Amino acid sequence: MTRIACQQIAPVLGELAANAAAAEAAIRAALDAGAEVVVLPELCTSGYMFSGPEQAAGVAIGRADPILAAWAKLARESGAVICGGFCEACADGRLYNSAALFPGAGPPSFYRKLHLWDREKLVFTPGSELPPVIDTAVGRVAAVVCYDLEFPELTRAIALAGAQLLLVPTNWPHFPRPAGERPAEVVVAMATARMNRMAVACADRAGIERGQAWEQGATIVGADGWVAAESREPGLIVADVDLEAALDKRFTELADAFGDRRSDLYGSPAGVPAGTPR
Repeated sequence: MTRIACQQIAPVLGELAANAAAAEAAIRAALDAGAEVVVLPELCTSGYMFSGPEQAAGVAIGRADPILAAWAKLARESGAVICGGFCEACADGRLYNSAALFPGAGPPSFYRKLHLWDREKLVFTPGSELPPVIDTAVGRVAAVVCYDLEFPELTRAIALAGAQLLLVPTNWPHFPRPAGERPAEVVVAMATARMNRMAVACADRAGIERGQAWEQGATIVGADGWVAAESREPGLIVADVDLEAALDKRFTELADAFGDRRSDLYGSPAGVPAGTPR
């Protein structure tokens, strides 16, 4: 079993130093709880509700920034996998909504969000590469960011590349839902886990920023598709998850999530019969 922790914290827009301190404290608290994997929210170094690219540029950081170096140091010292979102500055002036993944003793992995949500398109440049699936002490791990989770083409590609655990730093805006129902994004996370036989850990954020409320939907889902831990309150959630289960794609002796795929028919839009809605 692998102990996975998601920290549902409330970054403050534009407050780099305060957010850095909050993120580091959140990582340390998760490690104190025995976490072998720690996930922080999307853009947790900067806040989210930017007025425009100029404001975002003022709190954007590079991959070698001391904030991320502190996460890397904690990962090396503890041997834990640590992942969180940051506003990434590039030398060419472009900004990316990015995730950093520190796999303990190994080299870091970085990913730039491919699917930009709503007004993010006015601030960030979309990424152009699929997320790397990397080997860690707990198994093969990858990271995507928030809205990326809604695209099954992406998450299936990650699973086919061997990921046992998908980490999702996220800021899920609150939407109305029927009484007693989970946030729709949590349902998507459950479906993603089940159809790929791959564990999914989503670290949402807390608080209200420029009038925007968040789902506060931090959730950890096992490779069987069932929720192992969740919370609608700020703070830490922890679950012990069997990542070895993600290596077996069988639902039954004769039903296999990957082996039963008919990619000969639906692997390309060119294979869709004429007149069929796409």
